[in-house]
Amino acid sequence: MQTEHTPKSTPAISRGRGIDRVLDLLSFLHTHGRPIRIGDLVKSLNAPRSSTYEIVKTLTDAALLETTSDGKLFFGKALYFYGTDYLREHDLVRKGRDEVDRLALATGETSQFCMLHDNKYTVVHMRAGARPFGISSDIGTQVPLPWTASGRLLLSHLSAAEIRSQVSGNDLALPNGKEIDLEEFVGAVEEARRQGFCITSGLVDAYTHCLAAPVLDEESKAIATLCFVIPVDTSQKRILELRDILVESGRALSLSAPARQANLA
Repeated sequence: MQTEHTPKSTPAISRGRGIDRVLDLLSFLHTHGRPIRIGDLVKSLNAPRSSTYEIVKTLTDAALLETTSDGKLFFGKALYFYGTDYLREHDLVRKGRDEVDRLALATGETSQFCMLHDNKYTVVHMRAGARPFGISSDIGTQVPLPWTASGRLLLSHLSAAEIRSQVSGNDLALPNGKEIDLEEFVGAVEEARRQGFCITSGLVDAYTHCLAAPVLDEESKAIATLCFVIPVDTSQKRILELRDILVESGRALSLSAPARQANLA
């Protein structure tokens, strides 16, 4: 007589869950942004203690994680080496990084190279300007797309319906408590597409303007942006000068033929 039983998880499924937990752990450390005690990590991930400790040991042995002098856990040197490989071999990121450094030196303004990651605006490279006070975002900083000029450009290849589907209600709530109207945001994305640049003021920080220009792929889709973050009291003449510099730099980095031709004109 046969009896029914619940099949055990296959090794492939178990490995898959293990990989998911590794990814969750690395993503949490990136978002958390600083070392954490392993007990607090287990609580934050709401994961089984035994398997989390096992994963941490495996990643530490591989130098993907390291223990700090005060016993906390963070990324290890191997990830730095892998990141260096990425910068060396990813042509657009390498060129974008070099262009940001050049722009900051030439203009004295804080400059950034930004891309989409996990459906967020993400700072890939940043160089602070020469002003006596700092305006900057750390590399890897992620914020909702509606908060930024770059976000409007990075969504500019999408239809209105697709833009709405990409934006959650939380994305529209600014740090100062104000709410961005979704339809106004959709209209701002369309305007950024028409203009070929975007300028926002006082969204994340009441004291700054953000200027952004797109870097286009072969199909004229914005795959990255170049940005200036400047004080809110910057003159209109200076803003327009910086806008033109950004647009020219974006065209120079773009892969699309129309953008390259416009830059040569």
